[in-house]
Amino acid sequence: MMTDEQFARAVHGSGLVTRDQLKDYAAQRIAGESLARTMLRLGALPPGEILRFDPNALDNGAPNGNGGGVVPTNGGGAAAGNFAFAGPGNGGNGQAAQPMARQPAQPLKARARLEATAAIPANVPLEMPAEAAPIGESAEVGLGANNVEKIEGRFIVEGGDDNDDDPTLAPVVQWANEMLKMAISMGASDVHLEPNPDGLLPRYRIDGALRSGNMLPVEISLPLISRLKVLANIDITEQRLPQDGRFRAHYGKRTFDFRVSTLPNLHGEKIVLRLLDHSSLVTDLSKLGFSKGDEKRFGSMLNRSHGMILVTGPTGSGKTTTLYAALAASRDETKNVITVEDPVEYELRGVTQTSVHAEIGLTFAAALRSILRQDPDTILVGEIRDQETADVAVRAALTGHLLLATLHTNSAVAAITRLQDMGIPAYLIASALEGVLAQRLARLSCRFCRQPISADEPELEDWLHYFDIPPGTQLMRGVGCEHCGGTGTKGRVAIVEMLEIGPKLRRAIMAQKDTDELRRAAREEGFTSLRDDARTKLLAGYLSPTEAMKVLVGHED
Repeated sequence: MMTDEQFARAVHGSGLVTRDQLKDYAAQRIAGESLARTMLRLGALPPGEILRFDPNALDNGAPNGNGGGVVPTNGGGAAAGNFAFAGPGNGGNGQAAQPMARQPAQPLKARARLEATAAIPANVPLEMPAEAAPIGESAEVGLGANNVEKIEGRFIVEGGDDNDDDPTLAPVVQWANEMLKMAISMGASDVHLEPNPDGLLPRYRIDGALRSGNMLPVEISLPLISRLKVLANIDITEQRLPQDGRFRAHYGKRTFDFRVSTLPNLHGEKIVLRLLDHSSLVTDLSKLGFSKGDEKRFGSMLNRSHGMILVTGPTGSGKTTTLYAALAASRDETKNVITVEDPVEYELRGVTQTSVHAEIGLTFAAALRSILRQDPDTILVGEIRDQETADVAVRAALTGHLLLATLHTNSAVAAITRLQDMGIPAYLIASALEGVLAQRLARLSCRFCRQPISADEPELEDWLHYFDIPPGTQLMRGVGCEHCGGTGTKGRVAIVEMLEIGPKLRRAIMAQKDTDELRRAAREEGFTSLRDDARTKLLAGYLSPTEAMKVLVGHED
């Protein structure tokens, strides 16, 4: 459980509240009441946001000023809103604490070395209704759908020459550290820092949707952006051109990579950070939302000694996550596995990983040609973007290698016509292609607050008709609670369609049939579409109809 000081530092560092607001909340505390409960009582933050910082903040017996909390100073006490931070050993032994009101130029800053704690997703099973169709063997389904647990330990940035709990750190360093820890605690995949005339607006992408924090002061904007550019080894003097970089941080026993991208705009530079948690790599396909049948078919493809397997979908649909899970499931010490990516996102033990460097001529196609001379068994190509890469990939699959790759198409069947459009002969596609997996990511209904949709819902009839569900069938959706921050959704799950290339479909490809005829041939061999998989998850209660409709917009069925 966080102390009041740790909670205040985390909330303030996220930009959700200002220092003056925290002083006001502390002044209105009731005797024995924690700062978190005070902010809840005053409506400063919803329960869900409070629990993102500390999952035990609203438990009975939460700590207040003892053992390193927010304590009143001698200049009027809590009633005057004058408070300071005291670390362990300072809160109850009579030692003086410095009032925060006397430090207008500093952020919430500890006066002693503190062990930092925050909340990050942990594995908690998603309960399945008795009538639900089984999604894999495991009851744990979805990414980020679980409760939270605490990380205990220090936050250290590699190459930053700093320590999170060093009281001598410059204020901007603590601002940056608190913001990064806040992003981790909320399970954010990206952090957007958007400059405007009023300051710097932080926005966190959680479960695919952006959520805004409070505006950071103008004075901190440029120093904070410069701090992040220094960590990412980006030229801080160049503000006219986009730049890219990365850095690594350790929080407790976990390791996080941050990919940094800058973009000049009217009011300065916008920075976007992509968070990659090394410990969050999924190696169990059932946790992604694969049904037992799809998982079995996909596993069968991965066990083949040669051929091409494609994963398709728009940007942000989880293609890389699925490919990594496939590699983790199929690799062993007897195989030589090599990847070429742009860039390498996660490090995999036992796998040789190569990054594309187009500026020096190391493209996907060039790297793939070199990989073929490295005696590979399995090859992963981050993306097939052009005819040259597609041609080398197809020929690699025909010469005794298992090749995995991603492709940007709206459906699994469309991947076949996309390869044809790239100039790959139909007979080569029919010979090399073993299967295509198309997928989307949809937000899961919160398991704590999902409820049946009323029969009076105006759009219910349209939903049932679109998904070909019998009238009167009960559908579920989240209504919002403290666990999901009032959004009604928590975590995401993959909606997939698995296209396994059978004899009839191979003949249709050889005959260069159009997409509709290819889909009919696939249906005859047991193909199920994205809409079919969405229907299964709707009936299981995992998805709300609105979320399912969002991800299926533009899908070719």
